[in-house]
Amino acid sequence: MLQPKLQETIAFIASKTSFQPEIAIILGTGLGKLVHEIAIECAIDYADIPHFPVSTVESHSGKLIFGKLGSKKVMAMQGRFHYYEGYTMQQITYPIRLMKAIGIKYLFISNAAGALNSSFKKGDLMLIEDHINLLPENPLTGKNEDDFGPRFPDMSEAYNRMLIDKMKAAATALLLPIQSGVYTAVMGPNLETRAEYRFLNRIGADAVGMSTIPEVIVANHSGLPCVAVSVLTDECDPEHLQPVNITEILAVAGKAEVGLTALFTRTIEML
Repeated sequence: MLQPKLQETIAFIASKTSFQPEIAIILGTGLGKLVHEIAIECAIDYADIPHFPVSTVESHSGKLIFGKLGSKKVMAMQGRFHYYEGYTMQQITYPIRLMKAIGIKYLFISNAAGALNSSFKKGDLMLIEDHINLLPENPLTGKNEDDFGPRFPDMSEAYNRMLIDKMKAAATALLLPIQSGVYTAVMGPNLETRAEYRFLNRIGADAVGMSTIPEVIVANHSGLPCVAVSVLTDECDPEHLQPVNITEILAVAGKAEVGLTALFTRTIEML
């Protein structure tokens, strides 16, 4: 039995559209333009959706988009939620529960991240193969949602192997260079110190951001296969660290967005 809040959210969306998406996309910081490739059937402001959080980050539009990307029926979140905005982990991952409840079969996630691996450069795309969770809370803390998954979900393949392989094949077909690596999430919203970058590199992280992992945990708990890509917006070399600001990060994300859009579109079409 779904919780009453989720039932209300589903009923509200059903009152706005009868569209039945099979693939969901979460668009991260500076990466909202993929929606221009979607033949939109319906767009709903987060603020209008019962029990849905609202994006407070300027670069996140805050709309739930329903439509067709190529021949596939998709739902896109144009903007996501972060722990540093003051939301609980349960609020941040509420959309993932919604996706599972309305019948989404695959989840695609994007984010902006800093490059820790010295061989990665600003503007690169990094396919996330695994992650290290350094966020202070877990979205599965508390009473287990038995309707969605087990108390102790397995995370040995947090990022779906089939989706990773298809995305690599899509990148090859597009002649699009793509890195692979381990993503770590920290609380933010400040960027990291030199010593923190050294620490993150030593524990095996290739990129650092402030999102994605909560959604991936809940997707795995719910049995929703997911894949994720980071746009590397700055180089986190502690020995040659340069000041960076959000304007520069958004500019880099905007340039890399063309490749990310092509990659997601091609991979989704292959499903």
